[in-house]
Amino acid sequence: MAKISANYEVVYIIDPAQGEEAIAATVAKFKTLAEQNATNVEVEEWGKRKLAYAINYKSEGYYVLMSFTSAPAFPKELDRVFGITEGIMRSMIVCKGE
Repeated sequence: MAKISANYEVVYIIDPAQGEEAIAATVAKFKTLAEQNATNVEVEEWGKRKLAYAINYKSEGYYVLMSFTSAPAFPKELDRVFGITEGIMRSMIVCKGE
């Protein structure tokens, strides 16, 4: 059976109150995790932006876009890790069509 992989895009928002060092560490953590489990990993930091609506009474978030190619199991695991990582305000994983 062939290993099926697909292209994914993830946008996640980090609480900017964590400070620059913690934000950089979080971005590095997820980039490393992706590089260990996926290929064609690209990370684009959009930086601090105003949120469309407040999340936990916060009006700003640090946005990061990450794209990669992987088997379907990795995005599920990534979603789980986002859920238990302190400072992640929101995350969304989307499978991109060819």
